Amino acid sequence: MFLRVSKRRKNGKDHRYYSVVENRRVRGGKHVQKTLLYLGEINDTQKASWAKTIDAVDERSHRQVALFPQDRDIPEGIEVGIQVKLNQLQLQRPRQWGACWMACDLWQQLNLDEFWRRRLPPSRKGTPWSLVLQTLVTYRLIDPGSEWRLHRYWFDHSAMADLLGEDFRLAQKDTLYRCHDLVSEHKADLFTHPKRRWETLFKAKFEILLYDLTSTYFERDPPFDGKRQFGYSRDKRPDCVQVVIALIVTTEGLPLAYEVMSGNTADNTTLRGFLKKIEDQYGNADRVWVMDRGIPTEEILAEMRDSATPISYLVGTPKARLSRYEQQLAEQEWKTVREDVAVKLISEGDEIYVYAQSGNRVQKERAMRKRRLRKLLAELKKLRDRKRLTRDGLLMKLGALKRDAGKAFGLLEIRLPQSKEAITSETFVWKLNWKKYREVYRREGRYLLRSNLEGRDPAKLWEYYIQLTQVEEAFKNLKGDLAIRPIHHRLEERIEAHIFIAFLAYCLHVTLGKRCRQTATGLTPRSVLEQLKAMQMIDVAIPTVDGRWLQMARYTHPDKAQQLLLAQLGMELPPQPPPKITQEQLNPRCGEDLGEK
Repeated sequence: MFLRVSKRRKNGKDHRYYSVVENRRVRGGKHVQKTLLYLGEINDTQKASWAKTIDAVDERSHRQVALFPQDRDIPEGIEVGIQVKLNQLQLQRPRQWGACWMACDLWQQLNLDEFWRRRLPPSRKGTPWSLVLQTLVTYRLIDPGSEWRLHRYWFDHSAMADLLGEDFRLAQKDTLYRCHDLVSEHKADLFTHPKRRWETLFKAKFEILLYDLTSTYFERDPPFDGKRQFGYSRDKRPDCVQVVIALIVTTEGLPLAYEVMSGNTADNTTLRGFLKKIEDQYGNADRVWVMDRGIPTEEILAEMRDSATPISYLVGTPKARLSRYEQQLAEQEWKTVREDVAVKLISEGDEIYVYAQSGNRVQKERAMRKRRLRKLLAELKKLRDRKRLTRDGLLMKLGALKRDAGKAFGLLEIRLPQSKEAITSETFVWKLNWKKYREVYRREGRYLLRSNLEGRDPAKLWEYYIQLTQVEEAFKNLKGDLAIRPIHHRLEERIEAHIFIAFLAYCLHVTLGKRCRQTATGLTPRSVLEQLKAMQMIDVAIPTVDGRWLQMARYTHPDKAQQLLLAQLGMELPPQPPPKITQEQLNPRCGEDLGEK
């Protein structure tokens, strides 16, 4: 194994991307290279660390264990020996082990086992509710789906029973749903617990809070009640009822709190409640709230400035607001505050306005606009050339194009055919609105930020605002990797619990992501879990010559890529479960230990 580097020039800079590869011998005495891990851009220290790990893994030797077949006597000096019928060896019940083990390790890192053991004691019938919840969260992290699928398929195809020392009672259908009814009341306690663990594990800071909202929809028939309402759908599903989720994360993506609100909740009505919630939960500390435009109202901002202990904020403002300050900004010179970032400052009362420009953002936004505009123009030409397209059909197609093109659609002036007019190059024409185009071109990559943080470094303010992408990344992971949508539950308590379990899974996800950034840059939580999913647990059953069965549950040996991951993350696999002897061919957990009589 070795590190392979590939070079790429991007935006005028040279970038180096590293991968771990190994040579594989193929027919004809030739070798081909197989990529084991993609690392992305890493610094010299990380490169040296990976190289050291590769050397350590390559030098490892593997011991072979010999069994005594029935046609050979046990040699002298062996205190305990068993003759087995190797020709009747059976491999049974392969199940996913590696990712489940990783999820359980993350659960313990955050001390969630102890946290939930105190709050979810076993029932009178012995149902271990804390382990049921751990199973639900692990399922949501690794292979999310419905509770019915967990019950019917996933639990039996996973090693959760082996890892938790339990059996199928964890995955009874009614047990899974009843667990949902027990967890939501502990939401406030949960918000505080991971915060303390992240401070201990990663020295995490919680001074900058990023706040944003999203929505998630339901697929079910009416009637709709409670928080399930129609509203502005960020999932482009206006045909479905939804709930709105407000989330607070740090600049490192660590979630601090969330709230579930009615699907028709307006963004600018949510902030006041969250300010009070965070103050009640964590006390009145020196924090900076970073939000996108549209969330705070003028009234809320005034309250934040005029409160007994002023609350710091940094808010994006609509680009249309630039016209109000355009004259003042034009009279000032750009001040370079860091590579590729320049700012202009304006003070107004207790607030400052930061007009920031990023060269990288300029290139990115212009490339996006060009791509959408080119696609829009091509689609318009196709519509005009289509035969037997009616005016009503044209209007419907234009509506779809407007949705896909976004703001690029507003850069065109389109002349539509009149009623009963044929669609030709004379009746259906368009042209670019150069005035709008020049205005958009001039403002691309530029943001007007508003804050009451006077005296702060403008470069820091710009950096804080750009990190709002961490909230977007959190929503992306919740909706993608953790599949929080669509929701099929009907009872409001279970809807809350469904989102609560997804939040818990995201806590594990972001903890793994933080560890990857520290020691295995270039890897994502999903890529780590996908690698470890290949590690299976298998029951090995071998009959003995005296009529008993030797039962061994064994996880498969990690391949080279998995060894690299574990070594770089500083993780060691647990010992294999002890063998057991049974009188009959039963589940290994039902037998006695090998050393017992």
